[in-house]
Amino acid sequence: MKTLTAAALVAVALLAACGGGSSGSSQPAGSHAVTMTEFKFDPSTMSVPAGSVTFWLVNSGSTAHDMSIKDSSGKTIATSELVSSGDSKAFTVSNLAAGNYTFICTQPGHEASGMKGTLTVT
Repeated sequence: MKTLTAAALVAVALLAACGGGSSGSSQPAGSHAVTMTEFKFDPSTMSVPAGSVTFWLVNSGSTAHDMSIKDSSGKTIATSELVSSGDSKAFTVSNLAAGNYTFICTQPGHEASGMKGTLTVT
């Protein structure tokens, strides 16, 4: 009985370590972590260097979210894949020029509910 209990505890620990979807992946070195929940980004204000920028999107919310970056004229520069609840994904934007940007979640009603932020690229 003790052996069975020990084996069950080991199995639970291994399953917990694996996580779900891509959330078991680790944050890429040099990336900028962004947590998404209903209805906000954390942090909501970021400063990153120009060039290729990787964001590590962590969805801690209960619904799917994405991150879309728009320039000062409102033109969409890049949009991430949809990140399911509990998952994490790397989102890389190549050749991000210096300037001021906004980022939003494009899911219906999310931006209007406050899921937006500012991005300064230096």
